Amino acid sequence: MFDNALFRWLKGFGGKTGRPTVLVKELGERDRRRILRHFLALDDNDRLLRFGSVIPDDAIAKYVEKIDFRQDIVFGVVSRVFQLVGVGHLAFAKADKGKPTQKERVAEFGVSVSKSARGQGVGSRLFQRAAIHCRNADVDTLYMQCLTSNQTMMHIARKAGMEIKREYGEADAYLQLPPPSPASVMAEALEEQWAVIDYTVKANARAAAKWLGPKK
Repeated sequence: MFDNALFRWLKGFGGKTGRPTVLVKELGERDRRRILRHFLALDDNDRLLRFGSVIPDDAIAKYVEKIDFRQDIVFGVVSRVFQLVGVGHLAFAKADKGKPTQKERVAEFGVSVSKSARGQGVGSRLFQRAAIHCRNADVDTLYMQCLTSNQTMMHIARKAGMEIKREYGEADAYLQLPPPSPASVMAEALEEQWAVIDYTVKANARAAAKWLGPKK
């Protein structure tokens, strides 16, 4: 899936017929509150699929508070009305002995998608962005942990060619990534540039609507 990263990005940029283009932007400190709102809006079943258990609001708040944007990478997809409808958290860790890599680090990916954005390819696009970022960061092993009942994530894992191991209702999947190339670097840079423009336009439109809307 990563032999021609730039071609695949250009093909994916057009989106599928009847679907809006899904642009994935790297999030930062100023998005922390939006990330929190996204997670708090998940119902019990979605929290189970994302975190492995139905965690309460205060636990989600602590999780979001501890995200270190200097070390981890968080990606987001914003809707037309400037709401986060998809969040992917890419965490890096030192590779343990016995892991299928010769690199110093591995990465683990977790993703959640709002109900309003299901069926639009948001989860797949978040995963693809995480994978190409790992590739360009010289990380060749990407892990994803999910419940075997999470059919959406299992589909994404299989589609990506990830090796899946099941144990006690959970699935550990990992994907071996090729080294970076000029095309993969260009693809990630182009997507981020387009996503920043999209993010800015939607943010300004949201601010204008609040400013010009009826005062309460």
